[in-house]
Amino acid sequence: MKIIDSASYNKKDYEILEREYQYQGFVKVEKLSIRHRLFGRDDFIAPIQRELIQRKTAAGVLIYNDQQQKFALIEQFRVGAIDDPESPWQLEIIAGVLDGDEAPETCVRREALEESGCQIHDLTHLFSFYPSAGACSELFHLYFAEAELPQEGGVFGMPDEGENIQLHLIDYADLSALMTSGRLKNAPVIMALQWLQQHIHTQSVCLEERT
Repeated sequence: MKIIDSASYNKKDYEILEREYQYQGFVKVEKLSIRHRLFGRDDFIAPIQRELIQRKTAAGVLIYNDQQQKFALIEQFRVGAIDDPESPWQLEIIAGVLDGDEAPETCVRREALEESGCQIHDLTHLFSFYPSAGACSELFHLYFAEAELPQEGGVFGMPDEGENIQLHLIDYADLSALMTSGRLKNAPVIMALQWLQQHIHTQSVCLEERT
């Protein structure tokens, strides 16, 4: 199987003909006129117009505990899901945007304390990805970490930032049902829990081999 380990083109293969801000707030919206090289040809596509949402880099972490056989998710109101037919309150992993030149690992440790009261020591990186590259510049760094979980959930967040976050502690035994419930609707939580499913499966195989 051929592995595609590099992009076909790079920065020299596109041109920004014009760009201007349409809005600048928590996010920024730019209007761009661009053209890029065509696959298999030396010429460029005719200029196209695109809107680009500029959003800060973000990082998130799945916190779990093998001894407790539990993992942590949070639930909060999300304006992006305001028209969701079920609810704009979404289940997610703990996450936040980086402050200035803050490292992703520093960000997730800070967010873990704010959103769950959990202290994280060792972090493992899973992926860095663009959740919606069709229109948004946000880059998301995804981690997992094993940590001591509280005995029960609670309400967390920074009220002065408009945060009202419900912490859920979920049993490993309920993971499969959660994955097929339709309740998970954002990429980081789905990717993180797919990793957790594999982690639990690997643990189970190792236990069987030792017995």
